[in-house]
Amino acid sequence: MFITDIKRVIDQVSREKGIDAEILINTLKEAIISAARKKIGPRADIEVHYDEKSGDVEVFHFKEVVEEVEYHDSELTLEEGLEYDPECEIGDSLGIRIDTEEFGRIAAQSAKQVIIQKMREAERNAVYENFIHKKGKIINGIVQRFDRGSIIVNLGQADAVLRPREQMPKENYKRGDRIRAYVMDVLEESKGAQIILSRTHPEFLVELFKTEVPEVAEGIVSIRGAARVPGTRAKIAVSSIDSDVDPVGACVGMKGNRVQNIVQELRGEKIDIVQWSPDIARFVCNALSPAEIARVIIDEDNQSMEVIVNDEYLSIAIGKGGQNVSLACEITGWHLEVTSEEEYSREVKEGYDSLMKLSNVGLPMAEVLFKAGFASLLDVMDAMVEDVAAIMEVSIEEAVDTIEEARQIIESERFQAQQEAEQARAEKEAAALAQAEAEEEDEPVDAAQEQEAQDDTDPDGISE
Repeated sequence: MFITDIKRVIDQVSREKGIDAEILINTLKEAIISAARKKIGPRADIEVHYDEKSGDVEVFHFKEVVEEVEYHDSELTLEEGLEYDPECEIGDSLGIRIDTEEFGRIAAQSAKQVIIQKMREAERNAVYENFIHKKGKIINGIVQRFDRGSIIVNLGQADAVLRPREQMPKENYKRGDRIRAYVMDVLEESKGAQIILSRTHPEFLVELFKTEVPEVAEGIVSIRGAARVPGTRAKIAVSSIDSDVDPVGACVGMKGNRVQNIVQELRGEKIDIVQWSPDIARFVCNALSPAEIARVIIDEDNQSMEVIVNDEYLSIAIGKGGQNVSLACEITGWHLEVTSEEEYSREVKEGYDSLMKLSNVGLPMAEVLFKAGFASLLDVMDAMVEDVAAIMEVSIEEAVDTIEEARQIIESERFQAQQEAEQARAEKEAAALAQAEAEEEDEPVDAAQEQEAQDDTDPDGISE
């Protein structure tokens, strides 16, 4: 046969490439059928039998017994059929065993190409099936080469890509270095499975904690959220289902050894481990640590919160470049605005002053409105009549009058501001005009002085 010792080849390819032997056997059968049809004809009904124990291959060409042959590759006469089966009749289908050596060199080459193509497809599918289960996990590999900023990582059975945006800042690798990364995605493409790696993904941090902290791996400690500024700072929120297990302490480890192992893997990235709480206000306070929070004002409808801190903690709460508050927003899922007590007190005073411009609002009512979320006249003007009536405990008619009064005050203030702006612009233009006129008046004097200087000089340019 044109393929020798096929059982050994199938076993070897299956073992080395990780391809199911059944897939290779089916590939072999398809290749032999393709080769047979090239030799015999496109209509030929071919069956291939493979003995998995011995590796023997038998090929049968089935033809229908007919009175008059129209298609030689699928039909034969009764006389021809009787040579193979003395008991055959018109309409029977006879399986004629054929020797694969009869296929010839061209047919054999075609079969070889089909086998190679099918094996490559099977290998690509096997790679995809093997790695799709590793999506969302950490994997180890070796740096193989570099391609336009991307790092190509050898994973043994396949290559993966670590794109520039998924690489940690200031990390440098050379060929042959070992690398750990998070399998962000596995894409099934025509050229084969494409494995996308990341070292900047927040889930890379989560998976690192699973490898370093047994309580996380076992599910006793849960990571409720993770956020990162790769290479600089990260936050994770943790909770425990066991009251005897401190989730923060478990993640930190004895003398900080657990978290330090992760910090080293992330090249010194600072990691804040915060206690998760079902009470969102407490959770936010934990997330903004080490800043101490004075009070919080919650807007549940918009999932936003104003956080007031002591003046000395303002820079700590915000963090360098706003990193601390930004990461806290990510792990809590709330929009946070951090304000110092001094600034908040100023905003409160301005809000009270604004609200007390209304004829029916004194200090107590201004406080009620402010606590209800009305920080200025603009909020009153844009409010629903029913809301104003309910908060101020007045009738609908009085609420309408209050909203209308707020609108009139705002329009009056806007008009006044516009008038002041126009006056300031006019004064500026007048000052510019006066300066221009003064400069024009200075020009004749300068000309006269120049003429006098010329008169003091003779035609030869010598002073008298």
